[in-house]
Amino acid sequence: MNPGDLELFSTQDLIDELMGRNTFQGVLVHALEEAKSPDWNGERVFVVRHNASLATEEAGRLLDVVSQHIASRS
Repeated sequence: MNPGDLELFSTQDLIDELMGRNTFQGVLVHALEEAKSPDWNGERVFVVRHNASLATEEAGRLLDVVSQHIASRS
């Protein structure tokens, strides 16, 4: 796949493809509405998704580890 090929798919199509893969074992955090630019004003609503490869408790623990890592870097 060429890097430009991804431009042919919507964000939702890419998210659905990733979430449908059994090999994906992680958590996906994305904005509820597609961002048209890297900057934003005001509040943005995010969605957290995980597929059947992780149980809800496992996804929560993964997010906890990530949040601790982010906090330790600042």
